[in-house]
Amino acid sequence: MTGGEVAGILVAVFWAILVSFLAVVLVRLAQTLRATTRLVSEVTEQAVPLLADASATVRSAQTQLDRVDAIATDVQEVTSNASALSTTVASTFGGPLVKVAAFGYGVRRAMGRTDETPGERGRTVIAGRSVPPARGGRGRWGRKG
Repeated sequence: MTGGEVAGILVAVFWAILVSFLAVVLVRLAQTLRATTRLVSEVTEQAVPLLADASATVRSAQTQLDRVDAIATDVQEVTSNASALSTTVASTFGGPLVKVAAFGYGVRRAMGRTDETPGERGRTVIAGRSVPPARGGRGRWGRKG
């Protein structure tokens, strides 16, 4: 055997080992791709119902938000109506009631002046009690005022 033949045999053996190694790698790659394909199909089968449920939940939430919006609008309307009613009642009855109260106060003061004795002048009447007028000396806490 010549040196060229030995070199040819070594190259052939090297190529056979290389091809075997590549064949093993390709077989493992094919198995990995099959497993990946199976995994993706399982995830897809589970994800589609989850997305459908999520979509239904979002639709339900939107419906509830629409209802809450309608309720908030109604409450705002009721509040503005109550405010308008309060303003109307105050303007309708407020002025005359103040006038009647002022008239009653004036009548009481006028009636009270004729019933006063000279010693009661300068006293303030509070709920049926007579309170003496304020003194010019020291106040409640001993200060001038």
